[in-house]
Amino acid sequence: MSVVAKKDKPLHSLFAGATAGAIEAFVTYPTEFVKTRSQFGGKKEGPIAIIKDTIRTHGVTGLYSGCMALVIGNSAKAGVRFLTYDYFKQQLSDSQGKITAPRSLLAGLGAGMTEAVFAVTPSETIKTKLIDDAKRPTPQYRGLIHGTASIIKQEGILGIYRGLFPVMMRQGANSAVRFTTYATLKQLVQGTARPGQPLPSAITFGIGGIAGLVTVYTTMPLDVIKTRMQSLDARVQYRNSFHCAYRIFTEEGLLRFWTGTTPRLARLVLSGGIVFTIYEKIMKVIA
Repeated sequence: MSVVAKKDKPLHSLFAGATAGAIEAFVTYPTEFVKTRSQFGGKKEGPIAIIKDTIRTHGVTGLYSGCMALVIGNSAKAGVRFLTYDYFKQQLSDSQGKITAPRSLLAGLGAGMTEAVFAVTPSETIKTKLIDDAKRPTPQYRGLIHGTASIIKQEGILGIYRGLFPVMMRQGANSAVRFTTYATLKQLVQGTARPGQPLPSAITFGIGGIAGLVTVYTTMPLDVIKTRMQSLDARVQYRNSFHCAYRIFTEEGLLRFWTGTTPRLARLVLSGGIVFTIYEKIMKVIA
């Protein structure tokens, strides 16, 4: 199956993607907080227990601990993702502007790898460390700026690039699966509509949501390894990502790789719907 690669202006893709990413991160952040907390080592906590404990000790705002790191990072990530995906898509499309599903997968993979290096790893590392720190009796970080400065001071610039390998793997797989699922489903739905008729927002949201659902289950183990590698104790606990995966598997069992699936599923289904819907709306307005 081929998907028509429509030419979008790079700055439009960057702006629409960044705006959609920032809105999505803020709206869905509590699910991200719960997911990250549940993936740390030690006592296994369910989503409801984490929410109750956080609200009891830190209030509702506690669910937004580390939020700014993700909003800024997600905005940059979505901007880079749509910009690079559109670029790779145009490079890989044929003379009629059509792109096959395997090539769409490759374009998504390239976009995911790029965003991992330039946006995701630093923001995810800072966010994870802030969340890990917030659950301690005496937190050492006073906020995003103080936390970032402290991490760099203690560990150097590489401190905010912890877990780069699993992040690159996760983001590459995320984008490859999500964009290909979205593009394929959109093509199928458009095949049943009148030529030139735009898809309603509800349909776009639904397709984006399904793309998020598929993405969660296929990339969850990489997400768990990434969280462990970016925790405050990672330097002491794990030699590298493979050692981390080995320890989780041998000490905690295979199912531990799918810890945090429920909140991540909630976030990615919502985010898939929100991001693609807002992105398409903005592109329509500024085109």
